[in-house]
Amino acid sequence: MSSKDWIEKDYYAALGVDKSASSDDIKKSYRKLARESHPDHNPGDTGAEERFKTVSEAYAVLGDEKKRREYDEMRSLFGSGAFRRGARGAGQPGGAPFDVSDLFGGGGGGGDNRFGGGGFTDLFSTIFSGGGAGGAARARGPARGRDVEAEVALDFSDAVRGVTLPLTLRAPGVCDTCHGNGAKPGTQPVACPVCHGAGVTTRNQGSFSFSEPCRNCQGVGTIVEEKCPECHGTGGVTKTRTLNVRFPAGVADGQRIRLAGRGEPGERGGPAGDLFVHVKVRPDELFGRTGDDLTLNVPITYAEAVLGTDLRVPTLDGTVTLRVPPGTPAGRVLRARGKGVVRKDGRAGDLLVTLDVVVPATVSDEARAALETFAAQTPPAAREHLEARVRRFS
Repeated sequence: MSSKDWIEKDYYAALGVDKSASSDDIKKSYRKLARESHPDHNPGDTGAEERFKTVSEAYAVLGDEKKRREYDEMRSLFGSGAFRRGARGAGQPGGAPFDVSDLFGGGGGGGDNRFGGGGFTDLFSTIFSGGGAGGAARARGPARGRDVEAEVALDFSDAVRGVTLPLTLRAPGVCDTCHGNGAKPGTQPVACPVCHGAGVTTRNQGSFSFSEPCRNCQGVGTIVEEKCPECHGTGGVTKTRTLNVRFPAGVADGQRIRLAGRGEPGERGGPAGDLFVHVKVRPDELFGRTGDDLTLNVPITYAEAVLGTDLRVPTLDGTVTLRVPPGTPAGRVLRARGKGVVRKDGRAGDLLVTLDVVVPATVSDEARAALETFAAQTPPAAREHLEARVRRFS
């Protein structure tokens, strides 16, 4: 996408969200729209394909905090009229007219989506050469590929211990015919005759020297005279690929893992984007998790709570015996140290066992008689403060 796109396109509207929308709202809207318009779900529907490209382009900017901030600044600055068509130089009634299209090569759309790689501030250091004397321009090179997102569901135990799983993606990949350079086999891209391989051209306007992406080669520095028949000169094709992804021990639900350079390839040999894998952890039938600690609820009888007992409970990789002291109340938490999630530094969290005293719904006559004897020989519960309040209403 070009820098001019950032001014002319409303990415918030494309995703159907407000400018104040949170990152989670933006992500949720993008996923919904991407599913609805994905080409695999709408074969032969060119309109759906265009909508998919639009929402993907919008999310590539708004889904990245840095790019979103630069986009908002760019829209705010140019929307305020600071560089409106026909504006004069500051304090110079006779200054040369300044057109925003001069910043981006008019309708050429050749600017890259990162202003030459340095953000909003570097936009101006790129287009204005130092001192107005035609300083050296920075070559742009092939554009970086887009980032790709995927979602993987892990079993609870795999998330705690760590696991390597194959991940199959259907996404843009490097063309196997031309190996990414976009040229027909047996040929090679040649240096652009306009910019001579620099990727940028420089022209003077008044007291300024403007550097802009070369319109002939779109800032790449080379042109393809004979295009690859498979990718038609782009260097990439949509294909199915399988990656082995390592999920580290202790990965949490909702965590995002970044695989650098495993996303969409750049055009004509440009650097690839990144792959971001969103982790969903399936709940376990026994264990829960709080940070690096595992949790487990264990029922015990009334007699075990009163008299105490040795309790044998499972862990993820074995068993452990915990001592329940006499007179243990319901809800007490026992700790098995080092039986939780192993941290990156080798230390581990704990297993937290919550005791649940089970009261039977029915008892035998013998048990009832024993309980009545027990009740007669034990002091009553300390409820004096409650009974005092009750007597006020008697």
